[in-house]
Amino acid sequence: MRRAPLPPNLTTGSFSVRSSDKAGVTRGRTQAKDLITVSRGIRVPVHSQVVGSAALRAYTDLDDSSILTHGSAARIWDGPLPASIAGDWRIHLARRPGFSFPRRVNVVGHLLSFLPNEVVEYDGVRLTSPARTWLDMAAALTVPELVALGDSFVCHHGPEFPRPREALCTTEELKRIVTAHPGMRGVRTARGALELIRVGADSPPETQVRLALVDAGLPEPVLNVVVRGFDNRPVLWPDAAYPELRIALQYDGAHHGDTHQYVRDIARQDTASAHGWMEVRVSRDDLEGERPAVVRKVRNALRSRGWRP
Repeated sequence: MRRAPLPPNLTTGSFSVRSSDKAGVTRGRTQAKDLITVSRGIRVPVHSQVVGSAALRAYTDLDDSSILTHGSAARIWDGPLPASIAGDWRIHLARRPGFSFPRRVNVVGHLLSFLPNEVVEYDGVRLTSPARTWLDMAAALTVPELVALGDSFVCHHGPEFPRPREALCTTEELKRIVTAHPGMRGVRTARGALELIRVGADSPPETQVRLALVDAGLPEPVLNVVVRGFDNRPVLWPDAAYPELRIALQYDGAHHGDTHQYVRDIARQDTASAHGWMEVRVSRDDLEGERPAVVRKVRNALRSRGWRP
């Protein structure tokens, strides 16, 4: 017997039986072998290969009170998480006090209070705002890890950058949400991280570079610097920089081993030199250990340009 096709909105991700009931799908159809039961009342089409918000959509559609929080919300906002948390794929689901505690397979349940605008809807999912997600994660992260998450959320690049980027929230929003929740778990970590969050860091290693230099007593590099050429057009966009000394810091991630990227890196370094800038290239190895090599590299570069402690 041929199965009845599902409505299109139920084929693009997880869906709740509540949603299928509203769409007129029979309960018998929701038991068919082309659907996987991942939890009570939740189905996923076998061949959908869903990820991100599509995979979690059904969990907030089970009722009108369920909200994705903590690591689950951070993943949807594409926030960087340390390996200790990134490997934990349990789903964090919250309800407000007065509702029943979320209990189901592979779910970490929470009862949480939320102020206005701390719960939003994104891509069909009800979840905590970026600022509230950041604050909730403070109880599970170290200060440097929370700084990296905050840097990611507030990162903004203007139209002069090759890939402009809009911030998910602002540093002012992070400050306001910390002030609004003085008794929350992790708030001391959040206060410590607030002072170190900056706009313009694209990745945790870039955050790590900046924090390592500051911890070593070196001047803090500037982010979101645009180097202009002789015709006043943008030619370089360093990860971090000391503009007054014309020193550019560039983090080379794993993709920089690619042949085409290697050629582009050489061209970028030649452009920097032609415009009087010194480029300091930093690798993952330069960030390892209690005395990361990046500190020595940058200190030497600063001194070569006349800087003295």
